[in-house]
Amino acid sequence: MALSTRSPPTVQLGHVGIFVGNFDVMLDFYTRVFGFIITDGVKPPNERAAFLTGDPDHHHQLVLVDGRAERTDSVVQQISFRLPSLGAIRRLHAALQNEPVSKIRPLTHGTSWSVYFHDPEGNRVEAFTETPWYVTQPFASSIDYSKAEDVIYAETLRLCKTLAGFKPLEDWKREAASSLKKELKRQ
Repeated sequence: MALSTRSPPTVQLGHVGIFVGNFDVMLDFYTRVFGFIITDGVKPPNERAAFLTGDPDHHHQLVLVDGRAERTDSVVQQISFRLPSLGAIRRLHAALQNEPVSKIRPLTHGTSWSVYFHDPEGNRVEAFTETPWYVTQPFASSIDYSKAEDVIYAETLRLCKTLAGFKPLEDWKREAASSLKKELKRQ
C-alpha cells in the first residue's frame, strides 16, 4: 500500500552519521566522554566506520565514518544528545574541562539545561536534559553548573517565570499533541 502524503508518518530521529578526519581520536572521544559502546564497525580495506550507542534499545545512535578531508570545516549545525538528568549535565560539563574540546557554553533554554561545545574536530555538540517548564523559543541564558542542583533549579524557575509563554512542560506537551492531532485530521 502506498503511503499517502496526506497522512505523514510519526517520526523520530534514528541516528546521526558524521565523516571524521582522525577516526581514532574521535572514536576515543565519543566512547570515553559519552560512554558509547561500539556495536559494529567496518575496517579497511573498505572504509573505517564505527556504530555507537548508549542505549541497548538502539543498535546505533551515532556513526563515525573515516573520510573527512583534513582542515575542512564542519558542516554540522549541531549534534544533540539527551542526558537523563541535571546531575548528568553538570558531571559532563565538569568532565569537558579536561577534554580536547572548545567553545564550552553552559546554557539554559528554559525548556532545557544544556552544555554546548565543539568536539575535537570542531563539530558543534549539545548535551541537554529537559526542565519541567516551557518558555517561548528561541531563548538562551548562561548558567553556572558549579552551583548546587537545587540552586540551579530554583534560579531557572525564577528566570522562566519572567519569560514569554511560561507554563509547565506537561501543559505544553498536551497542547502540542492536540495541535498535531487536529493537523492530522485536517490533512
